[in-house]
Amino acid sequence: MDATEKKRYGEMVKAASPGSTVGVNCLKAFLVGGSICAVGQVIHNILMAQNFSRDDAGLITAGILIVTAVLLTALGLYNKLGKHAGAGSVVPITGFANAIAAPAIEYKKEGLVLGIGAKMFVIAGPVLVYGAMASVLVGLVYYFVR
Repeated sequence: MDATEKKRYGEMVKAASPGSTVGVNCLKAFLVGGSICAVGQVIHNILMAQNFSRDDAGLITAGILIVTAVLLTALGLYNKLGKHAGAGSVVPITGFANAIAAPAIEYKKEGLVLGIGAKMFVIAGPVLVYGAMASVLVGLVYYFVR
Protein backbone atom coordinates (compact mmCIF):
# COMPACT_ATOMS: atom_id res chain seq x y z
CA MET A 1 0.00 0.00 0.00
CA ASP A 2 1.52 3.30 -1.02
CA ALA A 3 1.13 6.63 0.78
CA THR A 4 -1.85 7.74 -1.32
CA GLU A 5 -3.78 4.54 -0.62
CA LYS A 6 -3.00 4.79 3.10
CA LYS A 7 -4.23 8.37 3.16
CA ARG A 8 -7.40 7.45 1.27
CA TYR A 9 -8.00 4.47 3.56
CA GLY A 10 -7.53 6.71 6.61
CA GLU A 11 -10.09 9.16 5.23
CA MET A 12 -12.57 6.31 4.62
CA VAL A 13 -12.12 5.04 8.18
CA LYS A 14 -12.59 8.54 9.59
CA ALA A 15 -15.76 9.05 7.53
CA ALA A 16 -17.24 5.69 8.58
CA SER A 17 -16.34 6.01 12.27
CA PRO A 18 -18.89 7.55 14.63
CA GLY A 19 -18.04 10.90 16.18
CA SER A 20 -16.41 11.02 19.58
CA THR A 21 -18.73 11.68 22.50
CA VAL A 22 -16.14 11.67 25.27
CA GLY A 23 -17.68 14.63 27.08
CA VAL A 24 -21.18 13.14 27.03
CA ASN A 25 -19.85 9.74 28.10
CA CYS A 26 -17.95 11.30 31.01
CA LEU A 27 -21.05 13.18 32.11
CA LYS A 28 -23.19 10.01 31.98
CA ALA A 29 -20.58 8.06 33.94
CA PHE A 30 -20.36 10.82 36.54
CA LEU A 31 -24.12 11.10 36.94
CA VAL A 32 -24.81 7.36 37.15
CA GLY A 33 -21.83 6.55 39.37
CA GLY A 34 -22.62 9.51 41.57
CA SER A 35 -26.28 8.49 41.78
CA ILE A 36 -25.35 4.96 42.84
CA CYS A 37 -23.05 6.36 45.52
CA ALA A 38 -25.69 8.88 46.62
CA VAL A 39 -28.27 6.10 47.03
CA GLY A 40 -25.73 4.20 49.10
CA GLN A 41 -25.16 7.27 51.26
CA VAL A 42 -28.90 7.73 51.78
CA ILE A 43 -29.25 4.09 52.86
CA HIS A 44 -26.28 4.51 55.20
CA ASN A 45 -27.74 7.68 56.72
CA ILE A 46 -31.11 6.00 57.27
CA LEU A 47 -29.41 3.09 59.03
CA MET A 48 -27.34 5.46 61.16
CA ALA A 49 -30.56 7.27 62.15
CA GLN A 50 -31.92 3.89 63.26
CA ASN A 51 -29.02 3.67 65.76
CA PHE A 52 -26.90 1.15 63.87
CA SER A 53 -23.17 1.52 64.49
CA ARG A 54 -21.11 3.05 61.68
CA ASP A 55 -19.55 -0.33 60.87
CA ASP A 56 -22.87 -2.18 60.88
CA ALA A 57 -24.53 0.51 58.76
CA GLY A 58 -21.66 0.27 56.25
CA LEU A 59 -21.92 -3.52 56.04
CA ILE A 60 -25.68 -3.47 55.64
CA THR A 61 -25.46 -0.72 53.01
CA ALA A 62 -22.90 -2.72 51.03
CA GLY A 63 -25.09 -5.81 51.28
CA ILE A 64 -28.16 -3.93 50.05
CA LEU A 65 -26.23 -2.47 47.10
CA ILE A 66 -24.79 -5.88 46.18
CA VAL A 67 -28.15 -7.67 46.35
CA THR A 68 -29.80 -4.89 44.34
CA ALA A 69 -27.10 -5.08 41.65
CA VAL A 70 -27.42 -8.87 41.42
CA LEU A 71 -31.21 -8.61 41.11
CA LEU A 72 -30.90 -5.92 38.42
CA THR A 73 -28.35 -8.12 36.63
CA ALA A 74 -30.68 -11.11 36.77
CA LEU A 75 -33.49 -8.99 35.30
CA GLY A 76 -31.18 -7.75 32.52
CA LEU A 77 -31.44 -4.14 33.67
CA TYR A 78 -27.91 -3.57 34.98
CA ASN A 79 -26.32 -4.32 31.61
CA LYS A 80 -28.69 -1.84 29.93
CA LEU A 81 -27.62 0.76 32.49
CA GLY A 82 -23.98 -0.10 31.82
CA LYS A 83 -24.37 0.46 28.07
CA HIS A 84 -25.30 4.07 28.75
CA ALA A 85 -23.30 4.78 31.91
CA GLY A 86 -20.00 3.12 31.04
CA ALA A 87 -17.55 3.34 33.94
CA GLY A 88 -20.22 4.98 36.08
CA SER A 89 -21.85 1.59 36.53
CA VAL A 90 -18.62 -0.39 36.77
CA VAL A 91 -16.66 1.49 39.42
CA PRO A 92 -18.98 1.27 42.47
CA ILE A 93 -19.47 -1.94 44.45
CA THR A 94 -22.51 -2.65 42.30
CA GLY A 95 -20.29 -3.01 39.23
CA PHE A 96 -18.21 -5.70 40.94
CA ALA A 97 -21.39 -7.55 41.96
CA ASN A 98 -22.54 -7.36 38.34
CA ALA A 99 -19.18 -8.68 37.12
CA ILE A 100 -19.61 -11.79 39.26
CA ALA A 101 -23.34 -12.32 38.78
CA ALA A 102 -23.54 -11.84 34.99
CA PRO A 103 -21.32 -14.81 34.00
CA ALA A 104 -22.91 -16.99 36.70
CA ILE A 105 -26.37 -16.27 35.32
CA GLU A 106 -25.23 -16.71 31.73
CA TYR A 107 -23.68 -20.14 32.33
CA LYS A 108 -26.21 -21.55 34.84
CA LYS A 109 -27.52 -24.02 32.23
CA GLU A 110 -24.13 -25.77 32.25
CA GLY A 111 -24.60 -26.78 35.89
CA LEU A 112 -23.45 -25.73 39.31
CA VAL A 113 -19.82 -26.79 38.99
CA LEU A 114 -18.93 -26.39 35.30
CA GLY A 115 -21.35 -23.54 34.71
CA ILE A 116 -21.81 -21.25 37.68
CA GLY A 117 -18.76 -22.35 39.68
CA ALA A 118 -16.31 -22.28 36.78
CA LYS A 119 -17.56 -19.15 35.04
CA MET A 120 -18.51 -16.92 37.99
CA PHE A 121 -15.07 -15.36 38.28
CA VAL A 122 -14.24 -15.13 34.57
CA ILE A 123 -14.46 -11.33 34.69
CA ALA A 124 -13.82 -10.62 38.37
CA GLY A 125 -11.13 -13.26 38.89
CA PRO A 126 -8.25 -11.33 37.30
CA VAL A 127 -9.27 -8.24 39.27
CA LEU A 128 -9.09 -10.21 42.50
CA VAL A 129 -5.78 -11.86 41.63
CA TYR A 130 -4.01 -8.67 40.55
CA GLY A 131 -5.59 -6.69 43.39
CA ALA A 132 -4.26 -9.20 45.92
CA MET A 133 -0.82 -9.23 44.29
CA ALA A 134 -0.68 -5.43 44.25
CA SER A 135 -1.67 -5.22 47.92
CA VAL A 136 1.08 -7.67 48.88
CA LEU A 137 3.67 -5.72 46.88
CA VAL A 138 2.57 -2.40 48.36
CA GLY A 139 2.64 -3.97 51.83
CA LEU A 140 6.19 -5.23 51.28
CA VAL A 141 7.36 -1.86 49.99
CA TYR A 142 5.72 -0.14 52.97
CA TYR A 143 7.30 -2.63 55.39
CA PHE A 144 10.81 -2.17 54.04
CA VAL A 145 10.61 1.59 53.49
CA ARG A 146 9.16 2.24 56.91
